[in-house]
Amino acid sequence: MLFTPGHTHGRYSYYFPDHGALVAGDAIVTYNPYRAMSSPQIVSDAATVDLKRALESLAVLAATGTQTVLLGHGEPWHQGLEQLVRIARSHGSS
Repeated sequence: MLFTPGHTHGRYSYYFPDHGALVAGDAIVTYNPYRAMSSPQIVSDAATVDLKRALESLAVLAATGTQTVLLGHGEPWHQGLEQLVRIARSHGSS
């Protein structure tokens, strides 16, 4: 388990290194249902309790180097967490 607060205070993501996968849940998404926007990002400001921590938690995810990411909203990502996080950071908060 990886502590990835921001969307909620007690948020965790689940890392499965033997399978090369990470379940990020809502720590990062590829579809934002609040804005109907398809792109890597953190969940909208209105649904995130701590934007600063949500953005900081992206570093925890990226450090795994995982290729496959399962998300709470949006299609699974197979192009690596580093790229996913880079794109999400470029969007910032919404």
